[in-house]
Amino acid sequence: MSNQQKIKRSTMAVICFILTMAITIQLRTMSKQDSSVSQVFQNDGLKDTLLQWQEKYSDITKELEKSLKELEAKRTIATQNDEKAKEKNDQVTKNNMLLGLTDVTGQGIILTAADGQTPKGTDNISEYLVHDADLREIVSELSNAGAEAISINDQRIVNTTCINCAGNVISINGEKVSSPFVIKAIGNQESLYGINRPGGYIQYMKDATQIDLKKSNNITIKKFDGALKFKYSTTVK
Repeated sequence: MSNQQKIKRSTMAVICFILTMAITIQLRTMSKQDSSVSQVFQNDGLKDTLLQWQEKYSDITKELEKSLKELEAKRTIATQNDEKAKEKNDQVTKNNMLLGLTDVTGQGIILTAADGQTPKGTDNISEYLVHDADLREIVSELSNAGAEAISINDQRIVNTTCINCAGNVISINGEKVSSPFVIKAIGNQESLYGINRPGGYIQYMKDATQIDLKKSNNITIKKFDGALKFKYSTTVK
């Protein structure tokens, strides 16, 4: 075999190798693209399903609120001329307020707690964040100061409320909330504002986080829209 023929065969072998590699790469690329497209369609399908359920939940919630308002109106009419019935109706209303099952309005304070600015070069970032323990302490101090209703980012605080860390956010009543935390409390303004006392927990938080506290004569706190569940308590028969 001549040298020229050997060169031709070598050249053909190289060309075939290159073509084979190119086809393999192309097939793998197409496979990845098909997988990505499939994933996109799958994600879109999940989003559509989620939106449909959110719409259904919103419609059901509106119907429930409408029914509750109609029930309240009928109850009020039915008890107008019956003092005992009216007294019982008033007691039900007060109990619902205490349980957090109705919207309330009144004077009080609004406290906003936000993550602080982390200094450059610091390794202790956690020190400048608002934690679940901070929120629990604030709620405790407000309750001790006589707060009649409390909410955090519109999540009503009730007896069964859990405030826990959930990764990078905080879970309240099973709902995830994040900084800034707007804490509303209805009650005597002076007593509630007193949590800002020197040496108190709020002053301690001001060293690393951003705190804004103000009084207000017109605060509205939304009702607890979850289900009150009692795992260990039962009524006495």
